[in-house]
Amino acid sequence: MNFRRKAFLAFVLLAQVSFLQGDEHTHTYKATEEVILWMNTVGPYHNRQETYSYYSLPFCAGPKEQIGHYHETLGEALQGFELEFSGLSIDYNSETPVSVYCKIELNDEKLKAFLYAVKNKYWYQMFVDDLPIWGLVGEADETKGEYSIYTHKKFEFGFNGNQIVDVNMTTENKVQLVLGSTISFSYEVFWRKSSVKYEDRFDKYLDPNFFQHRIHWFSIFNSFMMVIFLIGLVSMILMRTLRKDYARYAKDEEMDDMDRDLGDEYGWKQVHGDVFRPAAIPMVFSTFLGTGYQLLVVTFVVILFTILGELYTERGSLLSTAIFVYAATSPINGYFGASVYAQMGGKKWIRQMVCSVALLPAVVCGTSFLINFIAMYYHTSRAIPFGSMVAVACIVFFVVLPLTLVGTVLGRNLGGQADYPCRVNAVPRPIPEKKWFMEPTIIIALGGVLPFGSIFIEMYFIFTSFWAYKIYYVYGFMLLVFAILLIVTVCVTIVCTYFLLNAEDYRWQWTSFFAAASTSGYVYIYSIYYFVFKTKMYGLFQTAFYFGNMALFSLGLGIMCGTVGYIGSSYFVRKIYSTVKID
Repeated sequence: MNFRRKAFLAFVLLAQVSFLQGDEHTHTYKATEEVILWMNTVGPYHNRQETYSYYSLPFCAGPKEQIGHYHETLGEALQGFELEFSGLSIDYNSETPVSVYCKIELNDEKLKAFLYAVKNKYWYQMFVDDLPIWGLVGEADETKGEYSIYTHKKFEFGFNGNQIVDVNMTTENKVQLVLGSTISFSYEVFWRKSSVKYEDRFDKYLDPNFFQHRIHWFSIFNSFMMVIFLIGLVSMILMRTLRKDYARYAKDEEMDDMDRDLGDEYGWKQVHGDVFRPAAIPMVFSTFLGTGYQLLVVTFVVILFTILGELYTERGSLLSTAIFVYAATSPINGYFGASVYAQMGGKKWIRQMVCSVALLPAVVCGTSFLINFIAMYYHTSRAIPFGSMVAVACIVFFVVLPLTLVGTVLGRNLGGQADYPCRVNAVPRPIPEKKWFMEPTIIIALGGVLPFGSIFIEMYFIFTSFWAYKIYYVYGFMLLVFAILLIVTVCVTIVCTYFLLNAEDYRWQWTSFFAAASTSGYVYIYSIYYFVFKTKMYGLFQTAFYFGNMALFSLGLGIMCGTVGYIGSSYFVRKIYSTVKID
């Protein structure tokens, strides 16, 4: 397992080095070699994403010369990491007694800044050898009206051989905030041998009692049983119903023309001349499908890399890997988008390709721009640097666009020929009136209920890991839930498509897509519930950041589920019409 993990991690880091201009740290030290303490961000406890530079508060740095954060990746920049050297002298396996490293005098401006931080329960994050450390800025006694900050940091490092495997910090020495007083900041360092292996050093940050709770296991088992039941139910209903349909259509074939005219013909066979008619707005439809195919591959690959390489232990690696995989899989978007567009008779393939390239980046960048505007107003570390924006733009124009073009050319030439089992009539058949619950809007609204039910519990764990202080590491569960979601989505969408066709409504392409994509609508509604009842978030920035990112998450999930629903329905439609004799 360790060899596989290191091999995959080496591959991912190598990809980041070449593609994102990051570098690699050895994590090994010699005796008395300098250990860097990075100060990252500070912010209110209940608004995890509202973070500011550590030195935005009037903290003072140690006397050592400032150095730059030389191994920053694109993922770190986009996630708002702002590592700044603490100026503290820490040497490997060398203890440091209590030492005062700086002093500040509380003038009116500094006092107000610290009072605001203490009242809003600010805490800060630091890193040592890529291991995170958290500390509370201060403590408030509302009854007495007293506000204090912690001025002493006590570090205890655990080492195994020449590697750091553990770090703990306790904050001590509360000092009351009083105008005009002088505050001294101090620290001390202890070292102890540890039996923890280097590859297991991140385990202390995980919470198995939360993620591997019996409720989590029960939800997985419940979803798995839902899949078995749903597959069996769909198979039984459709096979029995389709068998009756085949028998009825075979009997109709044996009638003479007069009896057939007098007969009561109905059902999905009647729309055989229109069922393979191109979807409305084929350019947009094919763009969604191409993006959905790509997101499916990206999601699967990133989850697999995270399982094998434990990317959640490396700061910014998960996001950097997702960006790299998204760019590398651009030919998938071009191939499937262009092939579907060509099969539907589309001619403006360049415009379709541009739409495929721009759909997701445009939405993500547009939403991020609005959030970034608010972040810049609040001066938070979440404001994306201009250099990172340029890097993302270069990836889109110089990597995603050319690769999508290659996929588009291959898709038009290799998969652009339509091979339908039925010919398409020149004149569209009128759609008869049907019962209200057979209308596409009702089918779409109900189509996402069961898929959402299959991932409901997992959504809680994912939300808690991102919006609260948990580290999500059970990616094996995520992969299983992802597979369950796809299976349930396909089963439900096939049933929805059958009901629609049986009502002699041939508009199944968009209906199947949106019936599956409606799962994301329920996810977004759940995110609203989670924000109101499960968090204590407040403020314009945190609210905009939360709902903006949840909108992007729901959009991506909707496109992905919609594509899966269309794939299943397309196979089902081709199958049933290829086995019926059409005059």
